[in-house]
Amino acid sequence: MIKKRLSNLKKKFDTHGIDGYVIPKNDEFFSEYSLNDRLKTISNFSGSAGYAVILKKKNYLFVDGRYSLQAQIETGNNFIIKKLGEILNCRLFKNITLGIDPKIFTENEIKKFFLKYNKIKIINFNLIDKIYSKYPKKNKQFYSLKDEITGESHVNKIRKISNILKKEKVDYLFVSAPENVAWLLNIRGHDNPHSPMPHCRLLLNRNKEIFLISEKGKVIKLIKEKKIFKNQIINPKEIINFFNKIKKSKFIIDQKTCSIFYRNSLIKKHKILKEDDPIYALKAIKNKIEINNIINAHVDDGVALTKFLYWIKIKNKKKLTEVDAQNKLEKFRKKNKRYLFPSFSTIAGAGKNGAIIHYRATKKNTKIIDKKDIFLCDSGGQYQYGTTDVTRTICFSEPSSSIKDVFTNVLKSHIAVVTSNLRTHYNGKLIDKRARLNLKKSGLDYEHGTGHGVGFFSNVHEGPQAISKFNKIKLKEGMILSNEPGYYKKGKFGIRIENLIYVSSNKKKLFFKNLTLAPIDRNLINFKLLSKEEKNYLFNYHLVIYLTLSKYLKKKEKKWLASFI
Repeated sequence: MIKKRLSNLKKKFDTHGIDGYVIPKNDEFFSEYSLNDRLKTISNFSGSAGYAVILKKKNYLFVDGRYSLQAQIETGNNFIIKKLGEILNCRLFKNITLGIDPKIFTENEIKKFFLKYNKIKIINFNLIDKIYSKYPKKNKQFYSLKDEITGESHVNKIRKISNILKKEKVDYLFVSAPENVAWLLNIRGHDNPHSPMPHCRLLLNRNKEIFLISEKGKVIKLIKEKKIFKNQIINPKEIINFFNKIKKSKFIIDQKTCSIFYRNSLIKKHKILKEDDPIYALKAIKNKIEINNIINAHVDDGVALTKFLYWIKIKNKKKLTEVDAQNKLEKFRKKNKRYLFPSFSTIAGAGKNGAIIHYRATKKNTKIIDKKDIFLCDSGGQYQYGTTDVTRTICFSEPSSSIKDVFTNVLKSHIAVVTSNLRTHYNGKLIDKRARLNLKKSGLDYEHGTGHGVGFFSNVHEGPQAISKFNKIKLKEGMILSNEPGYYKKGKFGIRIENLIYVSSNKKKLFFKNLTLAPIDRNLINFKLLSKEEKNYLFNYHLVIYLTLSKYLKKKEKKWLASFI
């Protein structure tokens, strides 16, 4: 199937005067998870980040460290797998012409990756769509969130942005990221498989006028609610004409999601002064009502997770596959009326599959979970109203002392993050370094960031804040991040411990607080390696879990949870 698609794609190269074609993971809305996953269509790679470069005789797939093993397995021998960093000013292919779809690339991407040694040719339609068109479509309408859920009205948010435009002496902001439109208008949608994002864009001027760029069929509810009026809706096919009708103006665009197509359309008449959407910084700081909603979502999720962990470790006596385990967890979540759908595809890896950082079990490849296996389960949910993401690593029999030591070192890193002094460790880069210190003493490390930002009933991965080697965004009260150090031994096992945390304050002092409520497997801990402070942290964490969740648990579940204290 993949070979045939690759062959069909290459047949089109000569027609368009190109030597190769570039396919990113994202769609036209730069979604992390998309219904039209063109990268998977051409490569069978299902990870959340990557680029394929298809040449006449060779095929390259560039992925980051999370996906190295997964990419090799999923693509078979059809692609040469390279680290994502190798695509920078790539010397693997030189002095050739690469074709791109201008709607799915930003100018920065192209400059960063391909222009130094190659020519780029814009093709104003997608070549993958010419060889495959069976993508599902969602035509459900957008819907509003009430102010008591979001904690701030869309009118007030528009006023804030308008004031920023006036201050910057700019006429318009072109909001090309759907999650930023969703935040600004307090709306959500059904267009992505794992987040409630509405596929739309927006134009806002300094006079607080807004124009929503969307298919009209998706905004009927918003018009009825008077969230927006008919004359404020622009059909995506008419947006270029609309840009041209605006008198010569100064614009702010978003360098992360404003495609070459839209950027080129604007600069024909207008001037782009800045390329940083101010909504990102505002959206990253959750207000008290948003935080309370997220806390409640984590209580709901904590009940499901704790019931699942009790069931799989203690109650279940049957042989299970990885798929059986992830389906059972989904059943526990579905018992809650506020649960909507997963925030990403569950990672359930037993034994050697746990070492594949973003492994996906399917009916075709699922492994039976052996009692001697270390089992890694990374999952999350979208609730009304909050987004969760949690990883727990568990065992079913007495683990070896070496496994315990590794797990305990990962736990020490996890605790180091959440107990960080945010006065001295005020950004993700500093905390990432702190997280890896203990592991590196034992010669251990992991090929992914220590944490990512998380949205409010939005994308599970959402910045600009993150805990990584390169992120220098200053942490502020209300920001949410994941805390997920790990270790992965190829062909053997994977270990990761992940909680969501948020920045709280008391008397102007900032600190992290846990959102995730799920017990950490004591059977994997070598308590001799923990300091007194680390033992106290673990005791207090499990005490909070018990006090919060016990009223929702059955007698045996409650008794089991009490054993963690």
